[in-house]
Amino acid sequence: MKTIRHPRALAIALGAASLCAVIALATINRADAKEEKAAPRPALSVTTTRPATASLPISLTANGSIAAWQDAVIGSESNGLRLNEVRVNVGDVVKKGQVLAVFADETVRADIEGARAALLEAKANALESKANADRARALESSGALSAQQVTQYVTGEQTGAARVQSAQATLTQQQLRLKYTQVTAPDSGVISARGATVGAVVGVGTELFRMIRQGRLEWRAEVTAQDLGRIKAGTRAIVRGASGLEVTGKVRVVAPSVDPQTRLALIYVDLPPALSGDMPLKAGMFASGRFELGTSNALTVPQQSIAVRDGFSYVYRLNADSRVSQLKVTTGRRLGDRVEIVGGLAADAPIVVTGAGFLNDGDLVRNIATPAVAPAKAAR
Repeated sequence: MKTIRHPRALAIALGAASLCAVIALATINRADAKEEKAAPRPALSVTTTRPATASLPISLTANGSIAAWQDAVIGSESNGLRLNEVRVNVGDVVKKGQVLAVFADETVRADIEGARAALLEAKANALESKANADRARALESSGALSAQQVTQYVTGEQTGAARVQSAQATLTQQQLRLKYTQVTAPDSGVISARGATVGAVVGVGTELFRMIRQGRLEWRAEVTAQDLGRIKAGTRAIVRGASGLEVTGKVRVVAPSVDPQTRLALIYVDLPPALSGDMPLKAGMFASGRFELGTSNALTVPQQSIAVRDGFSYVYRLNADSRVSQLKVTTGRRLGDRVEIVGGLAADAPIVVTGAGFLNDGDLVRNIATPAVAPAKAAR
């Protein structure tokens, strides 16, 4: 026998089933929400490390200019002579005694010949005066000559000898003029300026060349009065040129006084000679550098672990509940990828390395690794 159900009963049954399904779904959602609330998800997977002690150099930075150790001015010692030849130019490396320029010497050679002839004449006259004086001294006892005449002959002998010496001095002077027609380098070095022009007639003392003696340069660093006592003669200095290349020098002397206007003192640092011409530093350059004053132990962390925000440096300490705390730190010196922490961090605090720049204070993280940092490696 077939059973016919009433449509209204069927609707009521379907509604009851739907209500049960909704209630069950809501119950499941509440359970999931409670589960999520009970176990929140980490914001990021990170690696951590602990601060390490490393030996860092103590340095003092300074600025200054590059200058020649000594400038040699090479001038003319000839007067009224024409410059025939110039053999060097700016930048040339010269040796001591090398001929740099040559003056016309025809006039000087003619004067030498005249002085030599005058010397021969003076010698001949001196021989005659000497012979007369010898005869006068021989006849002095016989009374054939008066005392006045004997004195005249003896005086003539002495005058002739003096004229020989005067003629010899004149000849020597002309020979020196001939020597001065060749301008030579007083020392080895590099020509830094040239004022000589072929065909010019110059006077005595006119500057022809300027030379950096021995090619030596120096860095004249400016330091404050309070740092002056930290630098001694012999201190090693690293000078950086405009091209970025570094040159090692040594402190030669510390200035004995401080500029009363700027309150800065000069430190003179000897640099390697520039005779090869390929030195990165040139006279007149402005250069920065640092003085190496020794080493000291310091607490360091990887540079990657420091987050810079609003002009301040922060690190993130990993707590026992896997959340991080933002710590404001003071940084100091740097060595490779290690940064000195001057204050704000305990020596045994675990800090986040990878992902530190993406964290906020209180974030939950997952620590996946803790790399070990060897003190010796950090020191290197």
